[in-house]
Amino acid sequence: MLRMYRVLAFSLASLASANAAFADPPKSPIVSPARPKQVVLISFDAAREISQWQRSRALAKRTGAHFTYFLSCVFLLSPQTRQDYAGPGKAAGKSNVGFGASKQDVADRLEQVRLAAAEGHDIGSHACGHFDGNAWSKADWLAEFASVRSIFENAYAINGIQEPADWHDFAHHALVGFRAPYLSTGKALYEALPEAGFQYDASGVSKGPTVPPTLNGTTRFALPLIPEGPKAKPVIAMDYNLYVRHSDGTEKPAMADAFTDRAYQAFHAAFEAQYNGKRLPLELGFHFTLMNDGAYWNALERFAGEVCVMQQVECISFRDYVARRRAGQAQATAGG
Repeated sequence: MLRMYRVLAFSLASLASANAAFADPPKSPIVSPARPKQVVLISFDAAREISQWQRSRALAKRTGAHFTYFLSCVFLLSPQTRQDYAGPGKAAGKSNVGFGASKQDVADRLEQVRLAAAEGHDIGSHACGHFDGNAWSKADWLAEFASVRSIFENAYAINGIQEPADWHDFAHHALVGFRAPYLSTGKALYEALPEAGFQYDASGVSKGPTVPPTLNGTTRFALPLIPEGPKAKPVIAMDYNLYVRHSDGTEKPAMADAFTDRAYQAFHAAFEAQYNGKRLPLELGFHFTLMNDGAYWNALERFAGEVCVMQQVECISFRDYVARRRAGQAQATAGG
């Protein structure tokens, strides 16, 4: 009887072994593709006030963010050198936003530009005199862009300020991006941009965050409409548009805290929608002007301080975004 049990046990073991040999191999665990990091693109228009240059650079150092500064080139001209600029169809020395306050003011701003660039920030163009170019021809835009580059590259010499040795080479290659004053665009602008050497434009407005298309060699970014306020009404994701929404474009400092919270909530909700969703790049635009007692800068600092430090978030410049995308496209082409 003992022998019979041993034979049975051996037979069962053999059967188990045979079944194991013919069973399907274990499946490899399904690994989901890594989600892209959430990109946040923060920019500043005009870039005039020295204190706001310093404040924004300090914010970047605290959070690891890189910003884009769309500089109006008239702020690189002093009252004594303002005649060096004439906008299309305008008399020399005219501007909708004024000029630099003094030679020293221009020198201080140039130093901020150099420091920001050395820290990895993007210096873009906001044209010169902040005129509405909607009706301009391609030739008008090319003339404005020629003024932009000439004044930017020769700002030290124009104003009689000692020029750093590395300035001219830097300035010659710095301006690769543009945002139109008043976000006013047209066919002529988009024809002129690539001819003037710009890689990207950030003058558009879109219904929501989107992947910017590249058309005729120019990557076109757009400020999105984001829900804001108690009724979640869409508003362009820029401080000026919030300023108009909140207080009809007039100062109400007593409401600054409430406006700060509303702006922050709008920024954060728009971020969360993408971070937990498709992770499309989120653009937010600001000016150096402190509207409603600085409410929108206060909201920005709170927002950036929370999200730009997150492991799955990158607060980068437009220039870096375009460079990465072009490098990826070139690699894909080479690999194909």
